[in-house]
Amino acid sequence: MRIHLLVLSALLSLGLLAACTQPTTQTASTHRFFHIQLAGSETQPVSGRLLLFAEEAGAAKADTKDGKVTEIDANPFHPEQVAIAAQEIDRLVPGQTIDVDADIRAYPDAWSKLPAGDYVVQAVLDVHHNYNYLGRDAGDLISDVTSVHLPSSDAPTITLNATVPAQDPWTLPDSMPANLRDAAKAVHQQAQPIDFVSPVLTQFWGRDIHMYGYVLLPPGYDASADKRYPTVYFTHGFTGNKDRLLRPMAYVEAGMTSGQMPPMIWVFLDESSATGTHEFADSVNNGPWGQALTTELIPYLESKYHMDADVNGRFLNGHSSGGWATLWLQTRYPKIFGGTWSTSPDPSDFHDFTGPDLYAPHANVYHKPDGTPWPLVRDQGKVLGTFEQFAQMERVLGPYGGQLASFEWVFSPRGKDGRPEQMFNRDTGDVDPQVVAYWHDHYDIAYRLQTNWPTLKPDLDGKIHLYVGTADTFYLDGAAHKLKAVLDGLGAHAEFRFIPDRTHFDLYKVGDDRYGLFKDISWAMYAVARPEAQPKLKVNQGR
Repeated sequence: MRIHLLVLSALLSLGLLAACTQPTTQTASTHRFFHIQLAGSETQPVSGRLLLFAEEAGAAKADTKDGKVTEIDANPFHPEQVAIAAQEIDRLVPGQTIDVDADIRAYPDAWSKLPAGDYVVQAVLDVHHNYNYLGRDAGDLISDVTSVHLPSSDAPTITLNATVPAQDPWTLPDSMPANLRDAAKAVHQQAQPIDFVSPVLTQFWGRDIHMYGYVLLPPGYDASADKRYPTVYFTHGFTGNKDRLLRPMAYVEAGMTSGQMPPMIWVFLDESSATGTHEFADSVNNGPWGQALTTELIPYLESKYHMDADVNGRFLNGHSSGGWATLWLQTRYPKIFGGTWSTSPDPSDFHDFTGPDLYAPHANVYHKPDGTPWPLVRDQGKVLGTFEQFAQMERVLGPYGGQLASFEWVFSPRGKDGRPEQMFNRDTGDVDPQVVAYWHDHYDIAYRLQTNWPTLKPDLDGKIHLYVGTADTFYLDGAAHKLKAVLDGLGAHAEFRFIPDRTHFDLYKVGDDRYGLFKDISWAMYAVARPEAQPKLKVNQGR
């Protein structure tokens, strides 16, 4: 799962923003309006989803070091701290002013209901309709932070006068260790970009669909030599994309260069899409991404690089939504991959979908049978946000790219309007049993294993490795326990590690090494591909 938009890069990996309240029943005269203007210095008309963010001024200033508020944004870990309003803008020309009603699409409630007081407000025009996935992105238009007192008889004017600049995806912050920043420079020079047009995805969509990523080669790789290497296919979590792969690539580069990780070829895959993450699953909504990976991209890469190109030399690793993707790929294509090391995967047994049992009679993802809310986000036992809060926030932020909608784009049947059918009612939280039945039959990994184990066992037994923290931020340890129970009941050989007190975001930490679990996983993979080399290479592992 995954969350803020930069934090959400980890979250996310479920990554779960969501939301919008329904139109208020108040009369128009009590609605809260704002004048939104496009600065005259702009040169072109613009369109997109206009987002307004408001926070109580005292609270906003208290969160800064100098009392100066320069940005107001949604905060998934404090979902009711910032009020949000939204309106679609079809065309706004330079110098033009339009009125935005902050009551119609608003979270957590209509802005006319905000307590009286001083607020700071900022506007963002989400020109690519991807705020739910990436947050503020290059090209979005933003305003200065404006101080307002609410309620007010006047409609404040807010001017969109700046453009979010593009970020350099190859630069790590100065706070990162020097060896990782040096490795990032090497990755920038050496990583081989992937830009592959998939025939099957192109046929599905009727336009060219590109598969993106990077190939990271081990030290000493020689294209003219015969030496081959095991290959790891890695994919990110929710809010990740090809421009947010530098940190894991830098860590792997540093690990292999220092000898603390074995020499392998790493393929870093981009599983982002306009709908969220497609998770390399074949879907009636997103298209045949699993087929494209296994029958097109992998053969293409194996024809270009010195990869082992056999089942015992292809491995999978991913976190959060990437963890579900790699777990799905391993169980769906067991003859292709030699093992998955999936960390904090999104729910693999829908009897525990971050808490709610989707198969229960009268299932509801907002409220438990006793009426109390289902939590969705926690920090060491403290509930930070509920399922309903995230669903409603995501709804306001936009119809594309949100975590909960992303699940539906992967798992749901296609509706009559061409969009995936919703698993639950956004107003009430009631689960649609017909949609869940489709989820169950097509994407419940535990059900698939339980039903097909006699056929799958020869190619899959011993290949599943799952790691999750007992304090996972999104309660993903619950579904992992259920998957383990199913595999135990089948007598399957599988590795489950429930790491005490670890969350979604610190699972990979070993001692002082924030990404140390990469080392353990890489050596476990290498032991499968090169069992004869382990005694010699273990000497390097401790350096």
